[in-house]
Amino acid sequence: MSESPLDELLERLHLIQVELEDEIDRLLEEKRQAFHYTIEQGKVRFEQGIKALQKRQKIGSWTYLRRARLKHVLVAPIIYSVFIPFVLVDIAVTCYQHICFRVYGIPRVKRSDYFIIDRHKLAYLNAIEKFNCTYCAYGNGLAEYLREITARTEQYWCPIKHARRSPEPHRFEERFVDYGDANIYKEKLKELRKEISELKE
Repeated sequence: MSESPLDELLERLHLIQVELEDEIDRLLEEKRQAFHYTIEQGKVRFEQGIKALQKRQKIGSWTYLRRARLKHVLVAPIIYSVFIPFVLVDIAVTCYQHICFRVYGIPRVKRSDYFIIDRHKLAYLNAIEKFNCTYCAYGNGLAEYLREITARTEQYWCPIKHARRSPEPHRFEERFVDYGDANIYKEKLKELRKEISELKE
């Protein structure tokens, strides 16, 4: 069976994504050299003297608070109140995938790939900025982790495209069965389940 124009476009997109990842890796390496740090065993290491240089650019916590806009200070408790639901969701989805993915035969999502906490290493940030950066990294890491777990679950249980496309569908959705195509659904379901089971952990 010949490829459809959409299949051809998706293949080209995949090749472009690979090329893009390579270019991002190259640019990141350039930035590491420009800002004098390396990553060794997952940990950031700055060259000697760089931390001292960064510390001279830091604004102290009290000065930072005095300069803060009142509206930012007033909404801070609301922002931080979301931490408890974040943690509960994190625990729930982690337990879910460790139990259910084993039953379904779906490779588990590696949590450490999504929770990247490294901004506290920047000496030009004060304690408040470091806390805020860690909180944002945790929230966004959780969102990506949750998305990957639910995307794998969707491919296993209900790999059907929606009638209307969302702004940023997850990475598996393009392989799903077209909305309303009852003829191919059962046949493709087995294939897509096999495909998701063969993902690398």
